[in-house]
Amino acid sequence: MNAPDTDTNDQPETAPEETTANPESSQCQEPERSPEETLVAEIQKFKELALRTTADFDNYRKRMVREKEDAIRYANASLLERLLPVLDSFELGLQAAKKTSGSEAIVQGFEMVEKQLQDFLKESGVESIPTDNTPFDPNLHEAVSQQHDASVPEGKILLQIRRGFKLRDRLLRPSMVIISKGPEKIS
Repeated sequence: MNAPDTDTNDQPETAPEETTANPESSQCQEPERSPEETLVAEIQKFKELALRTTADFDNYRKRMVREKEDAIRYANASLLERLLPVLDSFELGLQAAKKTSGSEAIVQGFEMVEKQLQDFLKESGVESIPTDNTPFDPNLHEAVSQQHDASVPEGKILLQIRRGFKLRDRLLRPSMVIISKGPEKIS
């Protein structure tokens, strides 16, 4: 019988031993520091960390104060928004009472209550959005239609349908308005 043919090439070759130094160790490394230098570097690192942390905390504290002030300043916004339709209805009732003859006492009572409501809203920081002779501003006004009018320039508010209100610098409700298209163009 023949002996099986053994090939020495079938066996894995062993990698030759590396005689060169590790390439990472041959790159430029920081010189070794003395223990004092290491401590000074760590102290400096922790000083910077403490400084950043203090600044972050200070910014956080300021932001919380600002958010608390805003929350207090605008806490009644929801209540005031819900009060506005009641004010609208009240004003419609006052207008109707003014048109009715013999209702002077009722009108006078309505006007006193209206003044109280207006004073309350003003003290709460609510102000009406002006629409008289003002240009249309989509941030403050809601356009419901446009009409031609020779006396009002194009883009200006022609008529206010419903009053709008702001709470300090925030919009509570936009004014519903009709915008002028300017004079009608004859073809």
